[in-house]
Amino acid sequence: MSLPAPSTTRLFSHATAQAPGKVNLSLRVGTPRADGYHPVASVYLAVSMLEEVTATPRQDGEITVTLSEQSSAFVDPDAIPVDSSNLAARAALRLREHLGRDPQTHGVHLEITKQVPVAGGMGGGSADAAAALLACAALWDAGLSRQALAEIAAPLGADVPFAVMGGAAVGLGVGDELTPLLARHPVHLVLVPATTGLSTPQVYGLLDQLREEGGLPMPEADPEVDPHLVQALTSGDAEELALLLANDLQVPAATLVPELSEMLDVGLEEGALAGQVSGSGPTVMFLARSAEESFQLAARIEDRTGVAAVAVHGPVHGARVL
Repeated sequence: MSLPAPSTTRLFSHATAQAPGKVNLSLRVGTPRADGYHPVASVYLAVSMLEEVTATPRQDGEITVTLSEQSSAFVDPDAIPVDSSNLAARAALRLREHLGRDPQTHGVHLEITKQVPVAGGMGGGSADAAAALLACAALWDAGLSRQALAEIAAPLGADVPFAVMGGAAVGLGVGDELTPLLARHPVHLVLVPATTGLSTPQVYGLLDQLREEGGLPMPEADPEVDPHLVQALTSGDAEELALLLANDLQVPAATLVPELSEMLDVGLEEGALAGQVSGSGPTVMFLARSAEESFQLAARIEDRTGVAAVAVHGPVHGARVL
């Protein structure tokens, strides 16, 4: 006797999903638009530092969040909101509304295990939202494609659709116009998370100020991605890639946190091919030739500074259910 087909509204006991943090191999920033947002041209790389979200159904309709004790030492629990402002909670709410599930009965509890530094320029909150979308989609038997989930994620922030898709991509507009790149060769990096976060709006604001005061050049046109960097990434040429890394937010980030410049000097002195602030910072990343060299570089930076350094690689897959 065949079993009946499961109802599309059946609730599973729980579902767990992971999503990657990201780095910007290149981040060019234009002048603010009329709506206040900055146009950007970025090359995103999803890396092997993963966020994990477990979704468990609640019958009272509430959407709640807790932080797992298994979270990384890089994460300050007090820096994570556990109310409705949490990006993972907002993602679950958007999905519930999109699916038309009953808000009185389809609640969910989200337990987040964080590995990506908070406010570190690596899209950790966006990865939480992407993982929450995948976990809740499995929990609520949504039957949605990855592309559909990325579209649902778009209003939550420019980095969320990329965390859903993963891999490597060019991001234009405000970073949300994604074009996947066929980057089949691994990029080996060392990440040095800072002990404090940086406000992304503050970094962008200082960039504008420095440009207006003449401390940095004012861009003459909307930003574009360097095709030579894309070629170096897709061909796996680490030496060429090292010459082309770029981040318009590095100077304002290092102005706000001068220690970033000191850490960049340390990494280069210890043998990195190149060093750069990741996104709006303050996480610093260094490029290495191979996995072995990345682990050796991380160890040398730790030995010299006493600061944790983590060897990672990319591109890695986007959000997925475990």
